[in-house]
Amino acid sequence: MMSLSIVLPSKLKIVSEDTHKGIFEIEGLYPGYGHTLGNSLRRIILSSIPGAAITQIKIKGVDHEFSTLAGVREDIITIILNLKKVRFQLTGDEPATATLSVKGGIAKASDFQTSGQLVVTSPDQYVAEVTAKGTELHIEVVVSKGMGFVSREMVSKDKVDIGTITTDARFSPIVGASYDVEDMRVGDRTNYNRLRMTIETDGSISPRGALEDSIKIMLEQFHAILDLKEVAKVVATEPETVRTTSTASADDSSSVSKEDMTEILKTRIDSLQLSTRTLNALSDAGIRTVGGLIQKTEEGLLELDGFGEKGLNEVKEVLTGYGLSLKK
Repeated sequence: MMSLSIVLPSKLKIVSEDTHKGIFEIEGLYPGYGHTLGNSLRRIILSSIPGAAITQIKIKGVDHEFSTLAGVREDIITIILNLKKVRFQLTGDEPATATLSVKGGIAKASDFQTSGQLVVTSPDQYVAEVTAKGTELHIEVVVSKGMGFVSREMVSKDKVDIGTITTDARFSPIVGASYDVEDMRVGDRTNYNRLRMTIETDGSISPRGALEDSIKIMLEQFHAILDLKEVAKVVATEPETVRTTSTASADDSSSVSKEDMTEILKTRIDSLQLSTRTLNALSDAGIRTVGGLIQKTEEGLLELDGFGEKGLNEVKEVLTGYGLSLKK
């Protein structure tokens, strides 16, 4: 009998990752779910991961952005555009201030003096060049936390002091996000999906952190639509309701912690000592883990295509090794 359950994918696998770029894979996705998850996660990553950006700028001797500063190669508009490219990591939700003072030479983001809650993650970003001796370029910026792109009108609705320049802010720490989907074999079927996601950040958040945050955001959205408390209760109580075989003593059963039993139930059947024929029959029926296997009765397994008494004995022997049994 064909199973109507949708199989679960494997855990997240890191293909490669550094401070700015990461490639991740999720295998064993039900046919079509690669694009379903990949597109959803990509959109969340690009739009909903919070970050930090400069929202206000003060330059000594400058009253507004259309000014020029003697002894500095760039005009104020160009300096502001360069400052927008400077990326920060801000701990806490309150805005923080950073200052830059350069006398002669090239000013970079690494010249900013910051507080303990503020870190420059793009130290090589060019800001301006002081060309005249004795000229000092003094800049003070306010860094705030936010999400997405916010226009200067929305950044500060209150009046600011003369000399304070309010700027548009791109808070997102994501430089780029893309995904690819390819077919893979699971049992006898070759149309399951492998999802590969590539994420690049500005260094203020790790690529894996961005992916994990996007998954949490997605779950929170679903939680608002559907009450997941009952689902959580079922998962939490599953280790306590598993069936142990008669060969396991009461002491042996009590020695297995909930955490250990949870890991056992998550064990993939393709890691068990099962014959290829038996494994294929279980995979085609959507049975991917030990937890899913113990939900089946002997009669239910024997109804599966390609599954016989020999396969049933294999399964019972494997489950006995874990102190488990099939559903009665």
